[in-house]
Amino acid sequence: MMTSGTTTVRPPDESTESAGERDKIAARAIGLTKTYGDGQARVTALDHVDVEFASGRLTAIMGPSGSGKSTLMHCMAALDTPTAGRVIIDGVDITHLKDKALTRLRRDRLGFVFQAYNLIPTLTAHENITLPMDIAGANVESGWFDTVIDTLGIRDRLTHRPDELSGGQQQRVACARALLGRPAIVFADEPTGNLDSRASAEILSFLRASVDDFGQTIVMVTHDPSAASYADRVIFLVDGRIVHDIADPTMPVVLAYIQELDQPRVEV
Repeated sequence: MMTSGTTTVRPPDESTESAGERDKIAARAIGLTKTYGDGQARVTALDHVDVEFASGRLTAIMGPSGSGKSTLMHCMAALDTPTAGRVIIDGVDITHLKDKALTRLRRDRLGFVFQAYNLIPTLTAHENITLPMDIAGANVESGWFDTVIDTLGIRDRLTHRPDELSGGQQQRVACARALLGRPAIVFADEPTGNLDSRASAEILSFLRASVDDFGQTIVMVTHDPSAASYADRVIFLVDGRIVHDIADPTMPVVLAYIQELDQPRVEV
């Protein structure tokens, strides 16, 4: 259960989901392939990836630079178009959706948290948080808004613009924006990449608690073993393929596998 100061913060609806419901699939990739260029210049960023992301879980995606981890997230989040394969989000096959339908899906069913925050500089924190719902013409549920901002501890910053906020505060605003619409899944691309260790721990603790307390589904790309240790599961990509899958990761286990990946391969 989340706490804010000395006050216990409860999710708006008490969870009654069964173990079976928590095993629902929020997103799935089937034979997902992404290539760039042609001929000898052809680069395969994703190579027939099959993966599922369970609802109510925090999954971390890791891998060396150029492994395809961000490409996988962008294709799953309908921010990039795969060369081949299928992507299913919240039961909807998005592979052949038209632009208008994709825009609606991103707006209504997906949340995004990026390394660079992506806040509108001329808007206040409050306006940035509610912007997607304002664009959609949707009503903001005041009780849920209060729960999110109080949990993140940003109520006293709501009238401030991004340049008046620290990096950690800006990322909290971005997290609030991502969760306000109760999306089916939140995609977070290196959400702590620009933050110091204290702010990183605060953001990761919030993401972890949003899964545990609110049943949120989060897929997070990270290079940080400490960040990955907050996840329920870590998948590793190398050369566009999933090469390892760790359940209930700890930082030593993640570090050990990273060190194993770094070892030079000996041809026999």
